[in-house]
Amino acid sequence: MTKDRKPKILFLCTGNSCRSQMAEGWAKHFHGEKYNIYSAGIEKHGMNAMAIKAMARAGVDISGNESNVIEELPTQDFDYVITVCDHANEKCPFFPAKTRVIHHGFDDPPKLAVNAVSEEEALGHYERVRNEIKRFAERLPHHLR
Repeated sequence: MTKDRKPKILFLCTGNSCRSQMAEGWAKHFHGEKYNIYSAGIEKHGMNAMAIKAMARAGVDISGNESNVIEELPTQDFDYVITVCDHANEKCPFFPAKTRVIHHGFDDPPKLAVNAVSEEEALGHYERVRNEIKRFAERLPHHLR
């Protein structure tokens, strides 16, 4: 990695619909000037409306994001790949030796919210995970050491 370019970070999840999108949103919010930040999935599931709503309630707009698989990104030359779910960690594709792969799993909000009796109750699950991802993203430089 040369000093004249920002390190590239990829947040990787199963479907790039929720956790990796939240992580990308928070990382850009806190560290967008320091890193080039992307998210992708092992599969493409589309954007999760509840994740968008939870992030908006915290003041971070991810509504313009798209659900991607790695091959659709403008680069595959990452300095760091952070898997945010166990499935992505287990199925993580091969990256060059220079890429540091870090796993930090978070609960899956859609699974947590499946038996919620109201949208507000469901959103509470998304917001809890959103807040956990926020704390991780705030300390991102520490996690990359």
